Amino acid sequence: MSRFWSATTHRLEPYVPGEQPRIAGLIKLNTNESPFEPSPAVRDAIAAAAAESLRLYPDPAATALREALAAHHGVRSDEVFVGNGSDEVLAHTFAALLRHERPLLFPDVTYSFYPVYCGLFGIAHETVPLDEGLRIRVDDYRREAGAVILANPNAPTGIALDRKSIAALLAAQPDVPVVIDEAYVDFGGETAIPLVADHPNLLVVRTMSKSRALAGLRVGYAIGDRALIEGLTRVKDSFNSYPLGRPAQAGAIASIADDEAFRRGVATILANRERMRRGLDERGFEVLPSAANFVFARHPAWPGAALAAALRERAVLVRHFAKPRIADFLRITVGSGEEVARLLSELDAILRA
Repeated sequence: MSRFWSATTHRLEPYVPGEQPRIAGLIKLNTNESPFEPSPAVRDAIAAAAAESLRLYPDPAATALREALAAHHGVRSDEVFVGNGSDEVLAHTFAALLRHERPLLFPDVTYSFYPVYCGLFGIAHETVPLDEGLRIRVDDYRREAGAVILANPNAPTGIALDRKSIAALLAAQPDVPVVIDEAYVDFGGETAIPLVADHPNLLVVRTMSKSRALAGLRVGYAIGDRALIEGLTRVKDSFNSYPLGRPAQAGAIASIADDEAFRRGVATILANRERMRRGLDERGFEVLPSAANFVFARHPAWPGAALAAALRERAVLVRHFAKPRIADFLRITVGSGEEVARLLSELDAILRA
């Protein structure tokens, strides 16, 4: 703490990212990274971009990448915004679209960066409780609001809303910005992007970190009405005109082009998720239905913190949130087949003890 800090800095409660320790033989299932490497085409594109023109600034508008994303999703390039990971895209979204006189609404159990952004940008907000099954109820958002943001599938629960439910929310809130954060949608969710054409208040935020195995590249994007995209661009150009370097843009474009590698990786993660779900179920866990690359589960005989600590002692890292309603749950990333087997084996040893 310093007397030179601003009042805002003193008030901030920063987001706490997943632990990144260096432990020999670690099975790292705490940050929802892909267990697989990007395709060779992505690595080749990154290497070429780094070798050829790294002395030059990148395209500040990331035109080629936005055009590739637009073609992939069936929208116009002026309906696409890109940034340095979806967290930066979300930060610009909070600054550009979500600060109003009425409060921003989001669930009481959701991505924990949302209240951090509210503190950073001075955004009034209210949390809306999930139901007893930790599901979002769209009807609870039929009330006065300045804006709405939902993670879909939700994090850390992994439970998804279908597109029909998102459409119902948009029908109930036609006059305020509605943001759908689709970081995990490729693992079984239903994207809201087709709704953008008929809803000028809808912004869909996505990432290339999870399903495309590019967490280290930091590429996120948003799709929405061109007026919303213009708002994000105004904020971006008031903060950092060059958020994506040449290697990041080149690697992201190559990933979009290599659709076969993308689909193969997702299919393998889905198969491993089902294997993990069955294994946890057989060991007495309650496992929430997941449409993400992780599961959210608890064991009736173990407090969440104690079980996370026991796994860490065995070099298996999972995510625990010491928060109301979910303190006994663990969020466990779906790893490779070998990592899932190791997780279940270590759980057997812990539960026997």
